[in-house]
Amino acid sequence: MPQADLASTHLFTSESVSMGHPDKVADQISDALLDSLLTHDPNVRAAIETLVTTNFVVVAGEVTVHNQAANDALARAEDTVRDTIRRIGYDDPKAGFDYRSCTVLLKLHTQSPDISLGVTAGEGKEQGAGDQGMMFGFACTETKSLMPLPIQLAHRLVERLAELRQSGQIGWLRPDAKSQVTVRYEGGVPVGLHTVVISTQHTEEAVDPKSRQMSAEAQKQINDEVIRPVIAHECPQFGSDKLVVHVNPTGRFVTGGPHGDSGLTGRKIIVDTYGGRGRHGGGAFSGKDPSKVDRSATYMARHIAKNIVAAGLATQCEVQLAYAIGVAEPVSVAVDTFLTSEMPPTDLARIVKDNFPLKPAQIIEYLELRQPIYFETARHGHFGREGEGFTWEKTHRLADVRTAANVAQTV
Repeated sequence: MPQADLASTHLFTSESVSMGHPDKVADQISDALLDSLLTHDPNVRAAIETLVTTNFVVVAGEVTVHNQAANDALARAEDTVRDTIRRIGYDDPKAGFDYRSCTVLLKLHTQSPDISLGVTAGEGKEQGAGDQGMMFGFACTETKSLMPLPIQLAHRLVERLAELRQSGQIGWLRPDAKSQVTVRYEGGVPVGLHTVVISTQHTEEAVDPKSRQMSAEAQKQINDEVIRPVIAHECPQFGSDKLVVHVNPTGRFVTGGPHGDSGLTGRKIIVDTYGGRGRHGGGAFSGKDPSKVDRSATYMARHIAKNIVAAGLATQCEVQLAYAIGVAEPVSVAVDTFLTSEMPPTDLARIVKDNFPLKPAQIIEYLELRQPIYFETARHGHFGREGEGFTWEKTHRLADVRTAANVAQTV
């Protein structure tokens, strides 16, 4: 959030998309393939891109494995793709995208030796960054998870839709969906909810036969069983009585998923991170092994920012890490607390450099990233999540951060 916004009254909006959204289907396929390889080869090098459209899947990119078990997993890539589509919920040929009948085209090759030369550790040489670029992490005190409220609510709404669909509680729901949440801020603090938008794919069962649009009853069901429960759980202090709600505002959403629109890996990077709060370096996550700092350093930046906020040093914090390909040390470390900290940004940056591992190999070991944990990250956001795999969400370093801050302030 710009510093000027701390003294303003304004609205801020974030969106999320469901696991059945075409771009998220592509992300999950890429990460499911990555997980299948990491299960057998923790040192796999992968940058897997997926495209999905009407009953058609293309998987392309770089994969280098180091043992026969991983090579066998790679040979089963088509099975992994189909199983992922099934798990998402595309199991009906009438939907135009079905795990049984879709065509799967695989075009994978080994990692460029020029890239490998810069990344692979060797005699007297540390593992370097898998690419150049800048990565950002963000945290704030708006929610228990230290995520911005708009994106937190947006994620939980599509997650609730998935729960109701997968459990069969609402039988007419289909996998594709979007959510959008607008929050009202005063002086940089959320003070109320303004608007919620839900667009969810559905069967003809939810259509009014006269208007040929989504029925009022179906819209009410989304409001009563999705929107109100999520708000009551996440931010009961705001309520939903005066909330502006739009459910399927186009009228109907029967044609959806990859049949309704094509999907690509890495096209939902703002959904994946903070919903537009904080900055983004531009690099996508899914399909990339942790030697790619696009992924690992962004996770680390979130971990650092979260621990700074959890330690009480700021109410908002953004951390930037930047790297050069093949070089282990970051080329820069920057911290911005948007005037919410008593400590100068330069002191906080020094605390970060002194207390957190920032070289790629160190990050990978510290966050335990050579595990098959990535499929779950590819839906409902990479941050603000619970679970053993989300190691970057831990705040076990806040005591160290507080101690370092006390030392810095007494010097």
